[in-house]
Amino acid sequence: MTHNSLPGTPAGAADDIAVLEFGYEQEMKRGTGRFASFAVAFAFVSIATGIFTTYGAVLNSSGPAGIWTWPIVVVGQLAVALIFGSLAARIPVTGYSYQWMSRLANPVLGWIMGWISFTFLAVVVVAVDYTIASTVLPALLGYGGTPANAWVITSIVLVLQALLVAFSTRWTERVNNFAVSAELIGMILLVVLLIVVGAVAKELNFGNLFSTGAIPSENYFGVGSLLHVGPWMMGTLLGGFTIVGFESAANLAEETKDPARVVPRAMWQAVLASGILGFLFLLAITLLAGDPVALAASGTPVADVIDRVLGPVVGTALLVMVVVSIFACGMVILMTGVRLVWAMSRDRRFPGYALWHYVSPRFGTPAAATGLMFVLAQLILGVFALRPDALFSLFGAATLLPAVIYAATVLLYIIKRKHLPASQGFSLGRFEVPVIIVASAWLVFMLMIFRDASFISSWVYVAIMAAIGAVYLAFLLIKRGGPSGMAMPGLHSIDAELDTNVRHKERNHRK
Repeated sequence: MTHNSLPGTPAGAADDIAVLEFGYEQEMKRGTGRFASFAVAFAFVSIATGIFTTYGAVLNSSGPAGIWTWPIVVVGQLAVALIFGSLAARIPVTGYSYQWMSRLANPVLGWIMGWISFTFLAVVVVAVDYTIASTVLPALLGYGGTPANAWVITSIVLVLQALLVAFSTRWTERVNNFAVSAELIGMILLVVLLIVVGAVAKELNFGNLFSTGAIPSENYFGVGSLLHVGPWMMGTLLGGFTIVGFESAANLAEETKDPARVVPRAMWQAVLASGILGFLFLLAITLLAGDPVALAASGTPVADVIDRVLGPVVGTALLVMVVVSIFACGMVILMTGVRLVWAMSRDRRFPGYALWHYVSPRFGTPAAATGLMFVLAQLILGVFALRPDALFSLFGAATLLPAVIYAATVLLYIIKRKHLPASQGFSLGRFEVPVIIVASAWLVFMLMIFRDASFISSWVYVAIMAAIGAVYLAFLLIKRGGPSGMAMPGLHSIDAELDTNVRHKERNHRK
């Protein structure tokens, strides 16, 4: 018997029992519902953030035709999200891939997965927030952006996000729900307005959809060489940077109502909604791009198109929406990183874990872990901020790391799929093998892109963080007498615990 079959168990109590099954006590308040869970996944993906940030880079690396890599990314990431959903329905606890790898493979591999996930979250929150200061606000407010003022503004944005995450999960979700609702409505309206106005004004240029812009057409679709990726393949970074982070919903599993059902649905729905709406927006922008070669020289090509076609008022409204979306995206990333640090600290596995596993009784949040993530984000910002290529370096690392995480998690699922715990709400069923094939093929394709020499600085960041992690892992193994000392909290039989409690009460009654 599982906790779901216990007679007369309320839904909330059943969720709390689910945490007990994995050796933990329920410390977080369960207040995240279906839309809030979807909003967390959708906000991390944030098509407004991703497209606004990377569309210009795609014009320069692949030309307008690079947008046709987007559907490939969507299909691949949807398959990955379905596999993540299948795991989240079986182990619905905070820590996502860290927990899954620790429990299904071994604790050492799980720790490595947790550390990789942490390094991803620490850098991507800076990459996202830096976009507000370096590109969006200068265009919105009409001032000249410099590395120095971008550094200051990004720091302020991080402060505001950290205050929300540290002091109120409820208000964090409220802000995020508003931002996601605004982004969904705003993007739909923008697509409709762009197509209608463009059609009436006869500005739609279908030739742009297949133009390579300033990129030579010779070997355009080639795979490239050992240290160079072909132009069209580089366009994959548009979707590769954008459609990531859907797994953030799984990292709030212990705060979500009925997580085994809600979280998997939130993840695949976020990918599908982002994929469809994002591609429609890309088509509209590209159809109205005018001269794509000239547009590629702009620091804000998406805003330029909207300003030209719909006027400065709508263009300004777009920039405001993008600021709100980016803020929510960074806030959700920060919250996800905080939960991961807390989950690893709860298992006494994160550096300084005695400080970070604390949940504030007043605010119901891991406030100390929030402070740690905030300080680390500020340090990473300080390292990258004054470099002219900072944004690309951050984006590269923030795209490379999730690809590694996804590949390792999918491989884990392939190896362990015949020995997984029973699903509590979601299963791939007869689609399991096709989904595995699609996810595997996509991730191999994605990882091949990072052989390009332009990602050297991204690999350097990964190497530095890996070295730091290796030192601490060695310390843990020595301190605890080897891998056996890093065992995860044991799985409990809830029925056995209940039977024990009943017998204990009966003995007390007889006495």
